[in-house]
Amino acid sequence: MKKVLSAILAASMVLSLAACGQQKSTESKASGESKAEGQSETGAEGAVWKIGGIGPVTGGAAVYGLSCKNAQQLAVDEINAAGGINGYKVEIEFDDDEHDAEKSVNAYNHLKDWGMQMLLGTVTSAPCIQVSNESVKDNMFQLTPSGSAPDCIANSNTFAVCFSDPQQGEKSAEYIGSHKLATKIGILYDSSDVYSSGIHDSFVENAAKNGLEIVADEQFTADNKTDFNIQLQNIRNSGAELVFLPFYYTEAALVLKQSKDMGYSPIFFGCDGMDGILNLDGFDKSLAEGLMLLTPFSADAKDEKTQKFVAAYKERFKEVPIQFAADTYDGMYAIKEAAEKANLNPSMSVEEIGKAMEQAITEIQLEGLTGTITWNADGSPSKEPKAVVIKDGAYQSIED
Repeated sequence: MKKVLSAILAASMVLSLAACGQQKSTESKASGESKAEGQSETGAEGAVWKIGGIGPVTGGAAVYGLSCKNAQQLAVDEINAAGGINGYKVEIEFDDDEHDAEKSVNAYNHLKDWGMQMLLGTVTSAPCIQVSNESVKDNMFQLTPSGSAPDCIANSNTFAVCFSDPQQGEKSAEYIGSHKLATKIGILYDSSDVYSSGIHDSFVENAAKNGLEIVADEQFTADNKTDFNIQLQNIRNSGAELVFLPFYYTEAALVLKQSKDMGYSPIFFGCDGMDGILNLDGFDKSLAEGLMLLTPFSADAKDEKTQKFVAAYKERFKEVPIQFAADTYDGMYAIKEAAEKANLNPSMSVEEIGKAMEQAITEIQLEGLTGTITWNADGSPSKEPKAVVIKDGAYQSIED
């Protein structure tokens, strides 16, 4: 009888413990569901957003990558101080790709191992295209601040903050024509570079309709980008009043030096890749006097948002921010607004986040440093460009 009673007692205890465990499990599940729905709450304990960045912080394009890295950190610190995204703090990690597509893919895989949920990158076009072809397989939401080749946003998961190369060529032709800067135009471009070629082709296509005559169309390649004397001589002989330079500041610095040495001083006009020339080590800023470039951002703009950003950036990083920094800053806030629009939280899967962000970003309107921005379903931004001119070693807005 004692054995029977002992057995009954033991069985009762097991059932009782099981029932308690089931009740606790049910309560935990209900509690978890409540936290998942209440995005403004702290959510699952320890949950944070992990947002990656990729770009060149060493090598010839380092000015661009460092600007993006700095601006992303500045924006995230502000966002976290204001309570995060939907109540969750943000962590970031920025990997160097040296403006190399293969290294950029390696950086993407490293950030995935880190736990990345969204990517604010990459900074330059060729790496961006390769990374996008990887991120689309994961449905990882990708927002490039400055990758401007059309193929950067060919995949459904990838959007851009900056103008595309064709947009830059079209807008440059419109600006030069409407402001009557010149009628006889010379062009020098890098035919081996997708960025430079894309802008060039669009500019040529839109020149005539804006009253521009292309009197010289010269090119160089990545294998021959240190001596531009022959091309500049041909452009001068053509009678060009303005020379369009749709390529990066490193080569542009050499062009300006060699042009001065031969006594040729037309108007020089560049695009966003020219931004950063004043930060180039050892560059004689007087060579850039009068240089114009099309950009959606001017550090000397008088609006409160720009002045606050420039002051904070200069205090922290000891330099004036360029367009790449402004694009990245806007990109980080676009991610915040879209994630809040979709009511997302970091406990969701990368795929769930990605699908929701693709829709949400087309439903927001960002009042950013680079203008009022909306996004199209094809990944492209809609905003208006501005032009700046370099005077006395600094960028200055060109007033209409």
